[in-house]
Amino acid sequence: MTPELLCIGEPMLEFNQNSKDDQGRPLYLEGHGGDTSNAAIAAARAGARVGYITAIGNDAPGESFMQLWAREGVDTSTVVRKSDAPTAVYFVSHGEKGHEFTFYRTGSAASRITPEDLKVDAFRPAKILHLSGISQAISTSACDTCFRAIEIAKASGVKVSYDTNLRKALWPTKRAAAIIHAAMAEADIALPSLDDATALTGLEDPDAIADFYLKLAPLVLLKLGKEGSMVATRDKRTRIPGRKVKAVDATGAGDTFAGNFLARILAGDSAEDAALYANAAAALATTGYGAVAPMPRPEAVRELLAQG
Repeated sequence: MTPELLCIGEPMLEFNQNSKDDQGRPLYLEGHGGDTSNAAIAAARAGARVGYITAIGNDAPGESFMQLWAREGVDTSTVVRKSDAPTAVYFVSHGEKGHEFTFYRTGSAASRITPEDLKVDAFRPAKILHLSGISQAISTSACDTCFRAIEIAKASGVKVSYDTNLRKALWPTKRAAAIIHAAMAEADIALPSLDDATALTGLEDPDAIADFYLKLAPLVLLKLGKEGSMVATRDKRTRIPGRKVKAVDATGAGDTFAGNFLARILAGDSAEDAALYANAAAALATTGYGAVAPMPRPEAVRELLAQG
């Protein structure tokens, strides 16, 4: 398989609180996370040929990811295994404020990736490179690696997709804005969320946010959570309404949106049709616990779309 979509970032073994025992202590379901790995799997489930670029440890969590990607049909020829660093882990808990994350990623294998770890030849047959703010936030070397990946992609005629995915715990907002927007200026597709964009730009109005990002990238997909999304180009913009479902956990919804949107773009859909499909997929991803397990297959997305 030759990947048409390459995603780069950090995978993380996930422990998601889904119930409590008879003494009220939380019970956790083991799973897999990491925003761009999630997007890669979502795109693969949607029918795209996908490869993942990262570094993981020679440890049990790393092996778990290798098995996951094999099951999901994600190419791992660009994955580096490191014996001197672990695969990252995180926990998800659920409360009145929604889902909350606790990360254990300092010194992870992905944070030690370098530009020299990139395989230049892997970019040439690809059509889209997808990365995020998290991909760059985890370390200076990871940040440099992502900029180098963008450089290689553009030199190879590969389009670049960028998801803001701001994590304030990883870096100061001003630094995040500078780096994210510098990368976004090299992108063809911008995937900011409303909350991220407000923090990064100081703007709150969706149209004003779209105007800001259209100065950086020619296609903007503004994620509006349960309200849906906005597709904006320099010629027009379209609101795509959200889908009502019985949501229990929104952990991987934005990543599911990104992966499905890119898969449908690669399949030849218009941006509006791809966003309509991605909205439905993202809604379905909130109906189960964990980032990966509830990601829908095409038949489930089509069924929801058919409901009107």
